[in-house]
Amino acid sequence: SAVPRPATTMASSCKSNGGVNTCSSPFSKAKLFSMPFIGRKSFLSTRGGFSPGTALNSAVQAETETSSTPVETFRKDYQAPANWVTHMDMNFQIHDGKTTVTSLLTIEPNADSKLDKEDLVLDGDETCVSLLSLSVDGEDLVADEDYTVSPGKLTIHASALTRPKCVLKTVIETVPEDNTQLSGLYKSGPMYCTQCEAVGFRRITYYPDRPDNMATFDRVRIEADKEKYPILLGNGNLVENGEGEDGRHYSVWSDPFPKPSYLFCIVAGDLGSIKSSYTTTSGKSVHLEIFSEKENVSKLDYAMTSLINSMKWDEEKFGLEYDLGIYNIVAVNDFNMGAMENKGLNVFNTAYVLADEKTATDSDFERVEGVIGHEYFHNWTGNRVTCRDWFQLTLKEGLTVFRDQEFSGDMGSKPVKRIETVKGLRGRQFNEDAGPMSHPIRPDSYISMDNFYTHTVYYKGAEVIGMYNTLLTPAGFRKGMDLYFERHDGSAVTCDDFRAAMADANGVNLDQFAKWYSTPGTPTVTYSSSYDAESETFTITFTQETKSTEGPLHIPISTGLLDKSTGEEVVPTKVLELKETTQSFEFKGVKGNVVPSILRGFSAPVKIVSSTDSKEDEEALAFLAAHDTDGFNKWEAGQKLYTSLIFQNLKGEDATQTLDYVSEAFGRTLASDPGNDYSIKAYALSLPSEAGLSEELDVVDPVALRKARKETKKAIARKFEKEIRAQYEKLTKAMEEDGEFKVDTISTGRRMLRNIMLDYLCSICDSDEEKMACATMATAQFESAHGLTDKMAALQSLVSMNGVAADARDSAIEKFYDFAKDDALVLDKWFSVQAMADLPDVLDRVKVLKNHPDFTLTNPNRCRSLISVFTMNAAHYHNENGEGYKFVGDIIAELDKLNPQVSSRSAGSLIQWRRYNEARGALMKAELEKLSKMKPISDDLFEVVSRGLK
Repeated sequence: SAVPRPATTMASSCKSNGGVNTCSSPFSKAKLFSMPFIGRKSFLSTRGGFSPGTALNSAVQAETETSSTPVETFRKDYQAPANWVTHMDMNFQIHDGKTTVTSLLTIEPNADSKLDKEDLVLDGDETCVSLLSLSVDGEDLVADEDYTVSPGKLTIHASALTRPKCVLKTVIETVPEDNTQLSGLYKSGPMYCTQCEAVGFRRITYYPDRPDNMATFDRVRIEADKEKYPILLGNGNLVENGEGEDGRHYSVWSDPFPKPSYLFCIVAGDLGSIKSSYTTTSGKSVHLEIFSEKENVSKLDYAMTSLINSMKWDEEKFGLEYDLGIYNIVAVNDFNMGAMENKGLNVFNTAYVLADEKTATDSDFERVEGVIGHEYFHNWTGNRVTCRDWFQLTLKEGLTVFRDQEFSGDMGSKPVKRIETVKGLRGRQFNEDAGPMSHPIRPDSYISMDNFYTHTVYYKGAEVIGMYNTLLTPAGFRKGMDLYFERHDGSAVTCDDFRAAMADANGVNLDQFAKWYSTPGTPTVTYSSSYDAESETFTITFTQETKSTEGPLHIPISTGLLDKSTGEEVVPTKVLELKETTQSFEFKGVKGNVVPSILRGFSAPVKIVSSTDSKEDEEALAFLAAHDTDGFNKWEAGQKLYTSLIFQNLKGEDATQTLDYVSEAFGRTLASDPGNDYSIKAYALSLPSEAGLSEELDVVDPVALRKARKETKKAIARKFEKEIRAQYEKLTKAMEEDGEFKVDTISTGRRMLRNIMLDYLCSICDSDEEKMACATMATAQFESAHGLTDKMAALQSLVSMNGVAADARDSAIEKFYDFAKDDALVLDKWFSVQAMADLPDVLDRVKVLKNHPDFTLTNPNRCRSLISVFTMNAAHYHNENGEGYKFVGDIIAELDKLNPQVSSRSAGSLIQWRRYNEARGALMKAELEKLSKMKPISDDLFEVVSRGLK
């Protein structure tokens, strides 16, 4: 294993004090308050109950309520500010219905500024922040003369900055309880918490809310009622806590590492927790604690195990060691994102931290492990080195997604993880690339930055990082990472800085590779091949088609050759570097014809297309499905055969030959011994998803596509019914004998394979007798399931049953509700499984569920569980009567008043109207036009809708 990178940390020590960890900081109190400031004592003693009079930004508050014009921001216009905030002290006085925030900002001029004006420009959202007081070095500022307030901005005139280094004091008031946007400071259940990425800090106070301003938050004091909010958490290390007056208490946190405002966090709540510790490679002990609502504490153990595994893995894989004495995680019910990497205080959507046998599926366990790892890995790739501006978001997110994918692969099965990653990429990111929101991984402009937390920035961005790893080898990639941290630790940098580190560390030129950052869309690579027996030369020719405006991309295509007669690998994987529009590669000394295995491991995010006859191509696919030594490409060959068969059924073509190939591959896989990796076998037997299939079509007919896929599944199931049933029963017996529930590669793979078998068997449901047989089998699994994975799989089959099986369906739905009603995340699954039902009246059922007492639009998880999931039920959402579009359009309008981030993401289901026939497209477009005329409309929704209508 690699030698861990010692953490560049400031010495601190922690001790337990009545169950609260108190830490001494390298900053003495004298040093903390050595900055010039008049009236600091009054700052320290400030408590709630402030009587503000008229807010200093009241006029602009009224203006914002009546008019707001969306503004587009461009990457080319980036300029560093005239002044930096270098240090920050804050005091939060939390009272029910009102929170007062007092801040001290140490201001220093930017010596490298190229701006003409030297004013200090601060961001602030006047819709939730009332500015009560403003002074510099103790002198109150005068409106217009010393400062100007405008929508979203507070400008302190250069003349009011009395000396090169001065302290600005602001006092604001906010009402977290009214913050339904869940951005900034808000209330979620029994706790107050913050979410500041990308632009939430301006909803807490006025500040340069931009990632290139990295300040040291020396002292953050949080005070609240002790009985209601006994837990008070902040970034960094705990340096002080104590009792206040009137039953209140406080804690003071100090973060020695400079950070941008988007990484700021506080939490105040009545929470339970579990604790552990981790000793780093250099011998430092780190206190680990994960908090949640008290009733959920029993579901935190897997998250803690995942955190410890993440810390160990990052030391071994990249030599990166944790740098603080405390690492806290808090689980929050109301959260727009998956999780947030705030320095030393991660905040997680409960869906990505709570997991146990009864309430989490295997997929949930996998997500918890991956997201815990992702947020921890951000400590270096995002926190220690961050983005200069938000256009560089993929610098931290693409890199960290790549790292969490590598971690998950190492914890489980690398081939399985790669298959899951590519399935997701094709089903979601390729769709994004083909629509009006298509953008490069480094966008050129945005109206609302929240709209660019996309599959492209994250997952295509991760594929770009993966291409560095492929081109440079893992050892070369590690050298590049080491140089990146050596050069930029503690800095806000760009994607070009990362690329330069990779190039310089390996002595290569990556200028052409830079085009990946500026090219939207999914490239298509067409290939052809030939063999010259006389010269024993095999030649492959590639042609790339991209949307690059700067010439061809640099595309790594991992390729191997298999002997056509024996199936043996004659040329192991070699990385072919496609740099020209059309380029040929020769393999010398090839004795006998071969079959190429191209794009092994999905070495680049491209569509690969053969130029040969489709029947000849299918013969090669059948060969690769049987013999390929690359696990990913072996699976891929089978998927392409399934796809060909489904599309031939869709078009009503004769599919006899293709069915023979599919049957041969399916039967061979079904009879094979999976060893310890049942998941690979399960994936090899699974048909491509409707979303993945749609990406292969120019015009999508979701109803016809579902019918063709169902008919294909049923044909395979009928042909292999005896063998599938035997496999199901064999797996059931093995699981019963094993008894103990485990989350490991063998156990999760076995459950997955068994549930694939159940899905095939339940597709044989034409006659009443068959329907009852399916209902009986699925009900038996539902009733006897030891964990939620098997229970959910059975329920997913049952919810789409009708006719004589309807009673079994309704009974299972009712029983699952009784099981789920006291657990928010399991109840989300109850809503979701019904929204995905393949029933003719599913929209009516969704409308009824929307009015269910347990449903609310204000909780993003609950909203997504019903509304977003229904839009993924393509055959019913896209019913040509347009009722699905109208229902979702009305919901989006309602959501925009509550939470623009959720409304804009929901609108993504309407913007692909050009990909459907004229009737569907017109109805979808009409809903977009209706939304575009809303007054008011959020910037988030305006951007998505306007791009969708272009």
